[in-house]
Amino acid sequence: MTSLTRWDPYRELATMRQMMERFFDDDFLKFPNLWERRSEVFGLALDVAEKDDAYVVKASIPGVNPEDVEITLSDNVLTIKGELKEDKEIKEESYHLRERRFGQFLRSVTLPATVDADMIEAVNENGVLTLTLPKSEAVKPKKIEIKKVVTNR
Repeated sequence: MTSLTRWDPYRELATMRQMMERFFDDDFLKFPNLWERRSEVFGLALDVAEKDDAYVVKASIPGVNPEDVEITLSDNVLTIKGELKEDKEIKEESYHLRERRFGQFLRSVTLPATVDADMIEAVNENGVLTLTLPKSEAVKPKKIEIKKVVTNR
């Protein structure tokens, strides 16, 4: 014989609480590697704008040495990768709060049109990397002049 049981949301919360307590029990906390701050590869936020004759790409990379950044262009895919070094001057246990990222960053974007790779300029000013990627002559818009035809009547 089946019986109806009234739904009790508090019972489900209690079950979830028990599951979380088991998850954080002493055996779980014996693995200190799970709690250590690790370096990781993170994406780099970019702004990509288009002008008539070029694309302009901007990336915020404060505190990154320009020698630690590698910029490549292959098959119209722009890739920016580098590394933000961890601050080792202060001991880990001395921190009260630690939110700044460190580690490797990588970002690739496909450009909508072919660019002239020999004319690319990269400037790092006040922690903002600005790339100017001129469009190739073949894809730049060309103005076509309409000739006037004179007819004799």
